[in-house]
Amino acid sequence: MRFFDPTDELLVTQRKLPHWAQDGSVVFITWRTQDSMPKDVVERWRAERNRWLMAHGIDPTQKGWKTRVQALPPEQMLEFHDHFTTRWHDELDACHGACVLSRPEIADKVQNSLLHFHGDRYDMLRFVIMPNHLHLLATFPSKEDMLAQCDSWKHFTSREINRYLRTQGRFWQQDSFDHLVRHEHQFHRLCDYIAQNPAKARLRPEQARIWNPYSTHLAPPR
Repeated sequence: MRFFDPTDELLVTQRKLPHWAQDGSVVFITWRTQDSMPKDVVERWRAERNRWLMAHGIDPTQKGWKTRVQALPPEQMLEFHDHFTTRWHDELDACHGACVLSRPEIADKVQNSLLHFHGDRYDMLRFVIMPNHLHLLATFPSKEDMLAQCDSWKHFTSREINRYLRTQGRFWQQDSFDHLVRHEHQFHRLCDYIAQNPAKARLRPEQARIWNPYSTHLAPPR
């Protein structure tokens, strides 16, 4: 496996969130359903985050504020990410919204899509399908392949799930969160996070779907 190399070429695409991609590097990707985060929850989280940023001399209304966060001393960076990233994931695990991904027949559609081109267009390393979001670890041949494949997964599964539920409109939140894995220690920590996510959210086994190619005890491809 190849991990993020700061000296190598990097593709940064700005949508609602910045997306970093690097040829062949392991990436941790999260995306969530459109109804997974109520507006009042997002507003409270954002207000608290902005107060923290202003207290540390960073104006979140100014362009480039995220770059300034990256330049903070390591202990402040750790405080920021531990508090606000952890809070965000805790809210996702609270299972806001309809949580239709907990239904086995719908989780099947997502799992089948994630594994359809495994070993061909990408290498899938791990994933967990939670009731209203999912996390995965994978590698892609190129930066462009990563962004295109994420769009393809979301477009295809959204269409299939809407057809099955007889609903219309956006199923997934528009942007995904992606993080280039820095080193082997972080990779193993993220593998553990994926494996433990259902238990952390106090879900029953049938409410989540874990896939790990190296374990026969987890959900096989269907």
